[in-house]
Parts: sequence; C-alpha cells; structure tokens
Amino acid sequence: MALVLPAERDLRRVIGDGEGIPDGVVEGLSEEDLLELHRWLVLLRTYDERSVVYHSQGRIGTYAIFWNHEAMQAGSAYALEREDWIFPSYRESAIGLLRGMPASTILSWWRGHPAGWWNPLDWNVASICVPIATHVPHAAGLAWGKKLRGERACAIAYFGDGATSEGAFHEGANFAGVMRAPLVLFCNNNQWAISTPLEAQTAAETLADKAIGYGIPGVRVDGGDVLAVYEATRDAVARARAGEGPTMIEAVTYRAAPHATADDPRAYIDLERVEEEKQRECLGRYEAYLRRQGLLSDEAAEAVRSEAADLMRAGIAEAEAEPPPDASLVFEHAYVDPPPSLDADLAELRGILDA
Repeated sequence: MALVLPAERDLRRVIGDGEGIPDGVVEGLSEEDLLELHRWLVLLRTYDERSVVYHSQGRIGTYAIFWNHEAMQAGSAYALEREDWIFPSYRESAIGLLRGMPASTILSWWRGHPAGWWNPLDWNVASICVPIATHVPHAAGLAWGKKLRGERACAIAYFGDGATSEGAFHEGANFAGVMRAPLVLFCNNNQWAISTPLEAQTAAETLADKAIGYGIPGVRVDGGDVLAVYEATRDAVARARAGEGPTMIEAVTYRAAPHATADDPRAYIDLERVEEEKQRECLGRYEAYLRRQGLLSDEAAEAVRSEAADLMRAGIAEAEAEPPPDASLVFEHAYVDPPPSLDADLAELRGILDA
C-alpha cells in the first residue's frame, strides 16, 4: 500500500527581506554557485524582456511572457544534472538557454521558423509544449523508461496552475505515482489560468494537496525565492534517484505580467497586487540577497547584464539571418498518401508568397 504523505502547508523560504526576516543558507552551494544562479536569472530576464520588445516590433509572433518566473526556472534547473530531462511548457520556452541552447534557436521557434526546432537528444530538453498538460504523461513515460533501464536520470515537467485541472495531468501524475517513476512535477502557480483565478478552477486548499491523491509528496515553495526553489527541487531529485518515486512542487507566485503579448489583463487582474509584486520580483530579491552576503557589486551586476544583452543581440541577428523556409514544409509529412488537391494548394501558397 502506497504511503500517503501530507502536503506541506507553509511555503519554503530561504531569502529574507533584509529587515525583520533573516536570510537563510542552502548547504552545498558555493559562492560560485550563487553567482552562477544570478547569471542564469539575468539571462532569462534579458531574454524575456527583449522578446516582448521584439514582438512589439513585429519581429516574433505572439509571445508567452515569463517575467518574475525566472527564479522557478533557474532554481529548479540548477538542481538537475545534464543527463536529466526537461519538459517545458510555453512559459519555460527559454529554459534551453540554461543548457547552452543558442538564443537564435528559441527565437526562431517564436518566429515560426523550422530552425526553431531542435533534436531533444542534443540538450535533453523536450519540445516546447503549448497544449495544456499534454507533456506530463510524456515526462512520466520517459522517467519510467529511465528507471526500467537502470539509469539514474530523472525528468522534470513544468506546468501552470491551470494544468492541474486537465485530464493529462491526472494521467501523468497517477502513472508516475503507481510506477514510482523518477519525476518532478513542477507547478508554477501564478494564480491565473489566463483570466481564470485559482479559486474558480479548484476547490483544493492548495495545489500541493492534489499530490496526496496520487500517493506522492507535495511541497509548497515561494516561487520568487530562487534558493528555496533550488533546495526543494534538489530534495525531489534526490528522492527520484533513490527510487522513491515522484514529487510534486507547487511554486507559488503572482503573475505580474500579461499571460501573453495578445492578452490585456487589466480587465480581470488585481492591478494593485501586480504593483506590489513588481516591487518584490525575484531577480531584485536575489540581487539584494547577494549584496547582503557581500557577493555582488554594481560592476559585477552590470557585467552580467551586458553579457546577456550581447547574447540576445547576437541571437536575434542569427535568427533573422535564416533564409525563408520552403512553403512545401506546410504540406510535407502531413499525409502518408497526400491527396492531389495539396499540389494545387501548394501552388496557390507559392503564388501568394511570391506576390
């Protein structure tokens, strides 16, 4: 009989506020680790902010903003090893940067260019999943396969709070629990499923409570605290490698930016809450922590930002230098036996593109 573990009610935190709440420490992280985490946060923040600008200039298509989600992505990914697999949703589109993936590749994905697709085996990063929660069973299956092969690798699947209301999430979480698959189910709970607030989509007191039904532990963590996210994910990865099965992490934050560039949240979001959250966004909180530890100077912070900006400039230049894709790609591989009408459709499309 599976051991049912209670969900943690309190949010794990490490970073204090510099006033009444003292800073904690995470054992095993060196000064170099702490500064590398900062570099990762800045890299993701720069990518996100520049992508919003590129969208406004018509240089990429609709873009899913992840501003203030960087601590969840960087902290959790830092707890992984290169052999572990990452299954991102659209909100984690740039997480491949943390594995060395070129910025041009991800930018090309948002441009709808075939250069934006990569071989997942090159980075152990699965394709970006846009349908809600459909990648959770994929991650569970891969993790189970690693276990069957006797490999020590695990997998992590990222999804939003809305995904926990989808059947695919249930199927993947249940399967992982039954098979004790080495999987980390990482929920970035920003409390909005587009315009649907959390309380309108679930009666659960916390999303971590849902883990209980699958016989797995649920952990709640402050999603704006990169060190707390790292620590919680490191523990979950250790459980997975020890054969103890999956863990669900609910990283709690508040969405301080639109759902995507096509969204106007002013009709539904709490604008006062947004402004409060912007004052305590994750990168600023971590930089204040590093300064209190005597690890970050103005010069060092500016150097990291400059490096990230240079990488983005080079990435967009490389992405925009790609030749236009052949129109036949729209039709190839769609049918085993293509109907004759596709020839006429392709000819019509070529005529439009050449006009």
